[in-house]
Formats: sequence, structure tokens, C-alpha cells
Amino acid sequence: MSDDLSRSLAATVQQARTALDLSVNALAERSGVSRAMIGKIERGEAQPTAVLLGKLSGALGMTLSELVARAENTGELLRRADDQPVWTDPVTGYHRRAVSPVTDSPLELVEVELPAGASVSYPADAYIFKYQQLWILDGQLRFHEGPQIHELHTGDCLQLGPPSATTFHNPGTVPCRYLVALVKGRG
Repeated sequence: MSDDLSRSLAATVQQARTALDLSVNALAERSGVSRAMIGKIERGEAQPTAVLLGKLSGALGMTLSELVARAENTGELLRRADDQPVWTDPVTGYHRRAVSPVTDSPLELVEVELPAGASVSYPADAYIFKYQQLWILDGQLRFHEGPQIHELHTGDCLQLGPPSATTFHNPGTVPCRYLVALVKGRG
């Protein structure tokens, strides 16, 4: 992630928190992220992981890619490939590309590349959308949706059920690329 995007992401988290009139303590309670870590993120002293950003974005009422997109908001209806913000988890190497233009549309498209052997987990309260589908573009994904495990391969498309704790795991030896289609707003 570029230094400019890191600074903009830090400011976006802080702006979203203050727009909701939340103290750092209140955001910490909502998200399960410590006050100290939120402070470091907002000051740009720590590069947050996908899990931390997922928890914070959910507590702030937006998706992870919406948070990243706000940090790079251009206000255009066309988002060229070179202008799509890419965020990389510093721990897992997980790449998340916000494909959709930043608009008021409830539809959001996100391309993810999960390295071989990597896993990323999110709690149920990180999900703030009505519908979510995963379409596997390349590779394989073992998707844990609550107690259910879905083994997905290239071309498979899964409609997710109600919000539950999830884990995205790539059991393969090559990166897994998949598209996430979201309809924003709690179901």
C-alpha cells in the first residue's frame, strides 16, 4: 500500500468515526479492536491487517472495500483498472482490489487474491450487506461459513447465507483469485 493511501486510510477511519460521533472507546467496543490499535491506525503509525480493517469497517457501517474506496475517492462513475485501489494485508499477503466506482449504488464488486496457504477470518458483525456472492476466478477456496465448509474451485459461484463468522482459506499451492459481489445494507 502506498504511503499516500496509508495516510488517506488513517484519515478516513478517523473521519468515519467522528461522523458517527463515536469516541475511540466506543469504536473499540463496537469493533473489538483495542483503543491503542485504533489510535495507531488513525495516526498512521500502524498498517492494519485485513481482519482489523474488516472489524473497523463493519463497526463503522461500511464494507472493507468501501473504506478503502473512500480513502481513494475520485467521485467518478468509471474506475479504470489503474485507478482501482489495491490494499494488501501485511500479514497474509491478501490483495483486495476495489473494482466498483465510488457511488451511492448498493452494488459493490471486489477482486481478491489470496496467496497459497493463507487464511483470513472475519466475525459475523463485520458483515453489513444484504447479499454476498463469491465467484472463483482461479484456484481453489475453502470457505468456512459458520459451521458449514464450502470447497470452491474455478468457476464456482456461492451465494452466502445470513451473516456468520467466516474464514477464507486457500488450501492450494497457487494463489486463489475470486470476485466478491456485495449488495450493501444489513439484510
